[in-house]
Amino acid sequence: MKRTIVLKDGRSVHIRPLVPADADASLAFFSGLPAQERRYLRRDVTSPEVIAARIQENDSAEVERLVALHNDEIVADGSFEHERYGWGERIAQIRLIVAPGYRRSGLGTVLARLLYVIAHQHDVDRINARMLRPQAAARDIFHRLGFREEFVLPDHVRDLEGNLQDLIIMRCELSNLASGETLAEAERRS
Repeated sequence: MKRTIVLKDGRSVHIRPLVPADADASLAFFSGLPAQERRYLRRDVTSPEVIAARIQENDSAEVERLVALHNDEIVADGSFEHERYGWGERIAQIRLIVAPGYRRSGLGTVLARLLYVIAHQHDVDRINARMLRPQAAARDIFHRLGFREEFVLPDHVRDLEGNLQDLIIMRCELSNLASGETLAEAERRS
């Protein structure tokens, strides 16, 4: 899935699947995020070994990762992770993160819609997003995309600094996109 889009501010961004040649750019992207934000990520993505594992996971049928590039620099990262087991077979999880200088430009919404299209292609009914309580801006974005908070697990996980945090699980039925448009319309707009 490759797309070139023009952001609200006029910058052109190319969205495509993550490839092995993106290892250094991916490491630079995650290392460039504010330390306060990185502490709430699931894994230490400033580690070259973790970046290599993420790229290798992209070769599986369960994970598809997209990156957005501006001038050959990764400015956003999104992933679709299919549950692929028994009762969770039609459930997936999406994750996305946008560089601070590209937020509020429409990039996160476009990336999320492309992940919706991938979910549709995988015949998924429901998408989950997991985040920690301090990630209020992420929760706001997912609310706007049609997600609703389903569960809060108090002091369930440790952030990368070792502090206990509440895990919030949000859910979106694929048939209920926030804007009410069909997936075909979302794909045409992307």
